[in-house]
Amino acid sequence: MNQPIKGGRGVNALPFVAPSVVILFIWMIVPLVMTLWFSFQRYNLLSPELSGFVGLSNYSFLLTDSSLWIAMANTLLLVGGVLAITIVGGTLLAVLFDQEFFGSKIARLLAIAPFFVMPTVSALIWKNLLMHPVNGVSAAIARALGLQPVDWFGQWPLFSVVVIVAWQWLPFALLILLTALQSLDHEQKEAARMDGAGPLAIFWYIVLPHMGRAIKVVVMIETIFFLSIFAEIYVTTGGGPGLASTNLTYLIYLRALLEYDIGTASAGGVIAIVLANIVAAFLVRSIARNLDA
Repeated sequence: MNQPIKGGRGVNALPFVAPSVVILFIWMIVPLVMTLWFSFQRYNLLSPELSGFVGLSNYSFLLTDSSLWIAMANTLLLVGGVLAITIVGGTLLAVLFDQEFFGSKIARLLAIAPFFVMPTVSALIWKNLLMHPVNGVSAAIARALGLQPVDWFGQWPLFSVVVIVAWQWLPFALLILLTALQSLDHEQKEAARMDGAGPLAIFWYIVLPHMGRAIKVVVMIETIFFLSIFAEIYVTTGGGPGLASTNLTYLIYLRALLEYDIGTASAGGVIAIVLANIVAAFLVRSIARNLDA
């Protein structure tokens, strides 16, 4: 028999919880239902009178369009590249900042600071101050060395976006991994040193396995966020040249707000939701197996 939800003093808490639960449910389900509905409709804002049910035509058009596969490939490269930089860099920085040295507290604060910079602001900083082919810091360094400045967003657009996103998310990985590393019992490392283990052996056989769970958590959280990267691309490359830096999120934006094709954009949104849930389910199960081990 179902019992009512009761608080610490026997008060039925359901009437107090229900409004927020209902609002949250509506907030989640209404946009999803509308996206599913429009994905089966022919609906273009430029000609709203030509609308109607088209079945799976929007999905068929997208799946046979080369731009979708280019965007998905760019999404995978973007996510994989940023994950590689943040995980490797965050692990090495965590090992470094776990040591006590002069100014270590200030160094930790400065290392974490980029995470609190808004994506649009960080993209503008990299675009106009660091990677600008004429007035940027990289251009000045190249000219000082007698080299030709690189037009990063024209010649290496996707790599440039990877660098910008990695710079912003590296502090997040550092914060999580450093917290995990500080929970390691230093007696284990001291015992390994007494047994003749060198720094590399201690890192490989003691430190890295201890950080394994934290690394998986970082991968899961960052992957979910990286699948929806938009601001950095919008501010710097605009998805170009061509589709060279267009990911799935930016492709949906192009279809919806530049081509006004709501039906096709909604179909792309459904595909993105399915892919994101598949990835999230895989990562959650992987972490759950690790916790049960």
